[in-house]
This record gives sequence, C-alpha cells and structure tokens, in this order.
Amino acid sequence: MKYYILLPLLLPTVILSQKIDHLASFRDMGSESYFRFNYDNDFFAASDKNYTQGYSFEYANPSLKKNPVNHIFIKPKGNHFTYGLALEHIGYTPSDFVSPDIQIDDRPFAAAIYLKSFAVATDTIKKLRLSQSLSLGLIGPGAFGREMQTAIHKLIENKTPGGWDNQIQNDLVLNYKIGYEKQIFNYKNIINTQAITSLQLGTLFTNASVGFNSTIGLLHHPFSRNNISSKFKFYAYVQPAVHVVGYDATLQGGIFTNDNPYTISSKNIERLTAQIDYGLILKYRKLYLEYTRTTITKEFTSGNSANWGGFKAGLLFD
Repeated sequence: MKYYILLPLLLPTVILSQKIDHLASFRDMGSESYFRFNYDNDFFAASDKNYTQGYSFEYANPSLKKNPVNHIFIKPKGNHFTYGLALEHIGYTPSDFVSPDIQIDDRPFAAAIYLKSFAVATDTIKKLRLSQSLSLGLIGPGAFGREMQTAIHKLIENKTPGGWDNQIQNDLVLNYKIGYEKQIFNYKNIINTQAITSLQLGTLFTNASVGFNSTIGLLHHPFSRNNISSKFKFYAYVQPAVHVVGYDATLQGGIFTNDNPYTISSKNIERLTAQIDYGLILKYRKLYLEYTRTTITKEFTSGNSANWGGFKAGLLFD
C-alpha cells in the first residue's frame, strides 16, 4: 500500500539510497564553479537488467545562489556553500528486456527524468557537510526510457528492447533529500573516514539508511575549501550502507496513477537492503575523473542482487 511513503517519517534520520550520487564528500570538486557528467550502466558489470542506465549533467556556480528553491534549504551560519543544478535520467528493466510480455515476479520497465536543485554547506572547522536537494520531474513514458535504451542498443548492435509497453505510467516526481556527513578519522590526508546520515522523502524514492565512506591515497581533503586545480590527487574509496525502504515508484508505480500494466506489490518490497559503492578518483589541475562500481542486495522478494558501474568526468571553471 502506498502509505509506506510515510514510513521514514517514523524513523531516525539515517544516508540516502540512490542510484546517481554526486553529493558525497569524496566526490567534492574543491570548487563552487564546475561542470560534471555522471554516467551509470550495468554494462560495466556485464549485465543488462534492474538499474540499467542513469546519467546526469551537473552544474555549480555562485550565481545559482539566487535560485528560488534555495529558500527552502537549511543554511547553517559560518558554512561555505556550493549551489548547483543537475538534470538526471534513470532507467530500469527486467531480466528479459526483449520479450513484449509482462515479466511476472521481475521488476517492471521504468524511467524517470527530473531537474534537481542542490546546495552543499561545508563547515571546515567542525568537519561537517550538509547536502540538500529538491527534484522535480516525471516518471513514465514521458521520460523517454524506451527511446533511450533502443537507441543505445542499436548503436552497440545489441538486442532491441521489447517490453516498454508495460512500463510504469506517467506520474509526478517530487523529492527532497537532506544528507549529513561528519569526519570521524583523518590521517595526514592519506586515509579518512566519514559517518553519513541522510533522509529522502518524495514520490519517486522514500527511504533512509546508515553507513560510512572511507578514502585512501593522495587525497583532497573533503572539508577544505582550498583550490585543488594545481595539485594531483588520486585515491580509492568505499562506501557501504544499509537502507530502509519506504517507497520506490520504479517498482510500485507513482502515487497518483493507478493504471500501470504491472507493478511489484508493497508486501513484496524488500524493506531492508545493503549496498556498497567503490571506485577510483583522479584529480589534476581543473580535471576530475572517476570510475565506480556498485552492488546492491535484492530490492523485492522475487528479485536478485544487482550490479552496475559508471564513470564521472568534470571540469573546474576557476
């Protein structure tokens, strides 16, 4: 039942489970003015199911402080702020994406597209980081998931998807996220660890989780505002988390539309999942490069664990 969307309101505030995560401290660009492209695909994990693809175009600039959405965000005094916008698109398919038939006991086809306004507040003294975002968009055929996957498969001469007629139908995406990180260990900027807590509420994903992230290597200090454009940084990261799931529109359908051809029932949603993200990041002068991999436990009773990978490429403007 769709009242599960309210579940995290009854839970302690704990880190967001999400597919495209660009606000983690270890991904900090070290500047308030930059552009970054984020791309996920299960191709990197030799798969073609579940979370099959996601991408986003991310832009930060001090001028975006004037964005009216920022008025709803918490703004701690004495913090350094980064303001930005991101356009994101995500897509999901069942294991048999070629068949035109509904895949019972597998996830439905689904795609969503949304514009995200975000703000990050950094306390360089207390080593704290508060990130917030508001996303507005659409889940359903209007997100052109069919067209996107079909075009990519033609380009790489792969099988043509055949089941998008059964996808989650058009509905509203409206999501708010707040995340908090606290550095708990740092050794000479070679190793550091952050505890992370967050909560997301909305019509696309409502969930909560708890975890930490650690980095090792030639690090950029995530709680420093020193410009890194002249320095070489290369490090590995790992971020495990446990998620409590309240609602997932990519499985259950949107909260306003009831004519979906097929959805996963509320009773078959896995309310507790575990996820681990890991990868490598290189920063040199104004360039940012990242390779990432992710594994998540099954998200519904009859499902399986899922794997995907991706890359991120960014450029500083100052």
